[in-house]
Amino acid sequence: MINLIKSVKDDGDSVGGVIRGVIKNVPVGLGEPVFDKLPADLAKAMMSINAVKGFEIGTGFASAELKGSEHNDEFCLDEHGKIRTKTNHAGGTLGGISNGETIYFRVAIKPVSTISKLQHTVNLNAEEVTLEAAGRHDPCVLPRAVPIVDAMAALVIMDHFLRQKAQNL
Repeated sequence: MINLIKSVKDDGDSVGGVIRGVIKNVPVGLGEPVFDKLPADLAKAMMSINAVKGFEIGTGFASAELKGSEHNDEFCLDEHGKIRTKTNHAGGTLGGISNGETIYFRVAIKPVSTISKLQHTVNLNAEEVTLEAAGRHDPCVLPRAVPIVDAMAALVIMDHFLRQKAQNL
């Protein structure tokens, strides 16, 4: 990754990438079945981060290629008698609510737009011109986005945890 970023920087270009988020030990029952779904709130939080252009939870887009019999997360009892799922295609949520499994998601980060390569554009006078940006610009903002994704995920989980706690007083 470091070599790719250095190479792209030397070319005056930029790259994006994908961050995988993993949230462990989430209590069962966070979220709502219609409004305020946990995965919807995670998606909204992630999509509000600058440079984010995509979000998927669980198997996400790959689930479109599966049959229901392949994608369904069957319930079972683990060795301690706890209800679990055999698989985790839904990414730790079912029907908008946490199911106790690990929540996992992916966030797509776009390449930075400001690059030092010549780019064609149009100015305020509706004239076609070329633009060459100068100055210091990151060739990839993905490494800077990792702690932001972590923080946003923590905020969403804590928000839902506090809502559940307030409803059960």
